[in-house]
Amino acid sequence: MDKSDVKRDLFMLKGSLSKKGYDWWWHNFTAYNRKTGEEKVFFIEYFVINPALGGKKAILGQLPENQRNNIKPSYALIKVGTWGKNAKQLHNFYPIDQFSCPKNSLNVKIGECILTEKHMKGQCNVTEKEIKEHPEYMCDSGTMSWELKIDKKIAYNVGYGASKLLRSINAFEMFWHAEGIKTEYSGTVVFDGEVYDVIPDKSYGYADKNWGKDFTSPWLWLSSCNLKSLKTGEKLYNSAIEVGGGRPKVFGMPLDRKLLIGMYYEGRMYEYNFSKIFSKSEVDYSFQEGEEYNLWKVKAQNRNSSMSLKLKCPKDEMLLINYEAPNGKKLHNRLWNGGTGFGEIKLFRRKGSIHVPIDHIEIKNVGCEYGEYVSDSIDT
Repeated sequence: MDKSDVKRDLFMLKGSLSKKGYDWWWHNFTAYNRKTGEEKVFFIEYFVINPALGGKKAILGQLPENQRNNIKPSYALIKVGTWGKNAKQLHNFYPIDQFSCPKNSLNVKIGECILTEKHMKGQCNVTEKEIKEHPEYMCDSGTMSWELKIDKKIAYNVGYGASKLLRSINAFEMFWHAEGIKTEYSGTVVFDGEVYDVIPDKSYGYADKNWGKDFTSPWLWLSSCNLKSLKTGEKLYNSAIEVGGGRPKVFGMPLDRKLLIGMYYEGRMYEYNFSKIFSKSEVDYSFQEGEEYNLWKVKAQNRNSSMSLKLKCPKDEMLLINYEAPNGKKLHNRLWNGGTGFGEIKLFRRKGSIHVPIDHIEIKNVGCEYGEYVSDSIDT
């Protein structure tokens, strides 16, 4: 594993972040219908916002009376769902009194739902009646339960940008750590009454966490551990790609468009990280919303290597995923989020101005995201 650091997976909402902050633990993976063998991609997120402002009642920021009175949200949230045909997101909100996590280990409890580094279990149920009566829930209707073992194989550590010092002074508005850019899950998911088996070597799993006092705009994320060499035709079992960022803010000041990229290729990390100045990383990216597909392009280079990535994901298999910020505003109203992306990576070794091919790689089951602030509307 490359630079594992489970301390970055701990609960981070201390000091000022406890009153203006969010923290979440994200997981996604592929599972297989027990009856039909159909492949389906799921996500599970354990989320908490402004815990010091809450208590015995979940305070939802998009509730109209809370909007009128400028009351900030405070709750724990179980957010789950699926991508692909009939993609949906489900939300169950809990009062802060039903959330707990110790300071020195990952042992999240939200109601009866639990999460550790090695295991998670829970359920989420939303009725059609609830959705019609409560638009502030920002979700669809359905049911999902899960019990899974978690085995994180490859980490991507962004380095100094999420170090203990910068965390302690809340230097960035949005922090990120990906302890499991290749994660093997095993167990079962029951989704809308159908049982799905999660098989470790075919789960193509991913686990990370984000925390801070606000989100980034633009907001870009790409990740896959289902890689195959088009040069040899062989699966790359010890490889994963991770891309994240957009336009980070440091002490409230926005930087230029920045990405953090970890291309872990058969035991070696090729990294393009703006915070590691001596590597001389340069990154450029674009996103295009199409009629049938959303398209991402990324180019990156440092002193020793370069890479290009092209990706597409069917729009009808993606979600416009919903989050509200700690200040109670919902500015990301077109945040595309999917898990069935596919594309290619070209990886090169650099010798001065010469780029020597290392591999041409096919990527599938790609987690993918892009969004920019649209307005402060509460529309979902």
